[in-house]
Amino acid sequence: MINNIFFLLLLCVALSTVSIYMAIKWANTYRIADHPGEHKQHDESTPFVGGVGLFAAVCVAFAMLISVYPEHIQKWLVLGLCSVIIFITGFTDDIVRLSYKSRLIIQSVVALIMALVGGIVLNDLGGLLFGLTLQLHLLAIPFTVFAIVGGINVINMIDGIDGLSGSLSLISLLLLGIVALVAGDMPNLLLITTLIGGISGFLFFNLRFPSQSSARVFLGDNGSMLIGLLLAWLLVDLSQGSSPAMRPVVAIWLLAIPLMDAVSVMHRRIRMGLSPFKPDRNHLHHILLRAGYRVEEVVFAIVFLHFLLGIIGLTGLYLNVPDTVMLFGFLLIYAGYLYLTLHPWHYIPALCILHTRLHLTPAASRGTFAERHTDIVAKKLARRVSKEIRSSRSRVDFWVQIFEQLSESSSSEKRYALALNVRLSRDYSYFKIKRYIALLQQRLNNKYGIRLRQLVARKSDIDWKVIDHDDDTDRLPVEDKRKAFQRTPGSKVLVFEVSWDVVNLKEPDETERKKESNLPETIAH
Repeated sequence: MINNIFFLLLLCVALSTVSIYMAIKWANTYRIADHPGEHKQHDESTPFVGGVGLFAAVCVAFAMLISVYPEHIQKWLVLGLCSVIIFITGFTDDIVRLSYKSRLIIQSVVALIMALVGGIVLNDLGGLLFGLTLQLHLLAIPFTVFAIVGGINVINMIDGIDGLSGSLSLISLLLLGIVALVAGDMPNLLLITTLIGGISGFLFFNLRFPSQSSARVFLGDNGSMLIGLLLAWLLVDLSQGSSPAMRPVVAIWLLAIPLMDAVSVMHRRIRMGLSPFKPDRNHLHHILLRAGYRVEEVVFAIVFLHFLLGIIGLTGLYLNVPDTVMLFGFLLIYAGYLYLTLHPWHYIPALCILHTRLHLTPAASRGTFAERHTDIVAKKLARRVSKEIRSSRSRVDFWVQIFEQLSESSSSEKRYALALNVRLSRDYSYFKIKRYIALLQQRLNNKYGIRLRQLVARKSDIDWKVIDHDDDTDRLPVEDKRKAFQRTPGSKVLVFEVSWDVVNLKEPDETERKKESNLPETIAH
């Protein structure tokens, strides 16, 4: 059985990869792509055909389920029909932009089909009433529709940066695979395996790694809505019936981050007087990006947190922790998550400090310059840094800025600080940037005793203005809150403070000082 599952996984990975590769060519031919602008983070038009690979995997699952488990053919036909409807709806929305009302109507119809025809119904919510089973009775169908529509949209809402939604979905599927395997639920294990293969093929094109500095393809609404539908199907199916594989409360732990992020962001939008369906940049991943973290670091951190919460859910399941305890534990974590997203300006400075202490490479850098050099030392530093960069093989744009510092009261001599600005080309990946910085710092320190300190600051796509510490923004009217933040362009330049090692680069004596010319006129004050 394990060999068959492994072969099925490899088959779906290969099929998904080939399908997406062909879909990218087709999308480029007909110029069907997601274009930059509004709330979107990417800089180039990118095909949104990632869902094609997932849909190909679903077709494999559909064919195998019908052939291996024909006794449930009605259920599998409903699965196939609902998948097709959602996939087409998502693709249409990617191309022509459907209104959120149209999407909700279609999603509700699909959820009704799943519940009334496919038998995917939330009849009870487990022992949430302090051990007593909470039966839904007449509310079962409406609650199921609400839950499925919510599941369809939570993945779509968190699909904001390269690799995030696919990685989160992959973790949820892996944990659900454990649940199905332990319970001996082979039909759902087969479906989960095909979906893992489909998403793995997509992530090959969507994740950032050393040879791929940005996503080659996006999931699109066609992919995110389809993943949300299938996760909702699995969570309901595995938690219901006479001998369910898991308790219903475990489902919220296995979908923790997308669920908490969607609810908290919608809460924030409503609180600010905006539509809960209006896109913005207030998700957790946007907060981390504003704190200076790179996309790769943000994805790793959020996926790790999602995995940790999922493991807590499975631990509670297999240790028979009471449903009430698991529910209140989740609500407590959600309360902290909600506070973070409602008050990001309280945490961004701390996140910036943590970023610096972890010695991570910032996505954007700027800062203040504390070193105070004489004019001769400042020019010597500038010349040696420029010479070293020009002699390296890397083709980069750079410039050195000399800042006049305020004179100390005890000294009339002017002092200067240096900043090195390096603009790297777009094809520099995260790993290539880190390697370039490390080599440049090492060469300058070994040859001249010159130290480069990278100046770290948050990425300023949306930054909160500096507000007096006595102000309480929570009490501001909605209009004032909207004015409390501003948009500023994010920097693409790495900035370093240039300082010197007293041992290797001594202050010039009076003779050397006379030989040096005056500072250039283009000094930045």
